[in-house]
Amino acid sequence: MGKIRQQHSGKTKLEAAIAMISGKSPVSELSQKYGVHQSVLQRWKNELLDGGPEIFSRRKKPKENGPTVDDLQRKIGQLTMDLDFLKKALGK
Repeated sequence: MGKIRQQHSGKTKLEAAIAMISGKSPVSELSQKYGVHQSVLQRWKNELLDGGPEIFSRRKKPKENGPTVDDLQRKIGQLTMDLDFLKKALGK
C-alpha cells in the first residue's frame, strides 16, 4: 500500500519556506524535518516569493462574494423612493 498523503498547515508551509530562504539548513535536512520531498519545499518557497508582494500591497482586493458599492447605492436609492412613497401615502 502507498503512503497516506499528509496535509500541512499554512503555518508549517510558511515556516518551511522561510527556512528554505534563509539557507541556514541544508534542503535535505529540512526535507527530513518537515517530512516532505525537496521539490515540495521548493514549491512552497516559490509560492511564498510569488505571493509575498500581495501581502504588503496597499490595495486590498474586493471580496468577490459580497455586493458591490454600485449595488448598495442602487438599493439605497430604491429604499429611499419606497420611503418617500409610503410617507406620501400616509399623508406625512
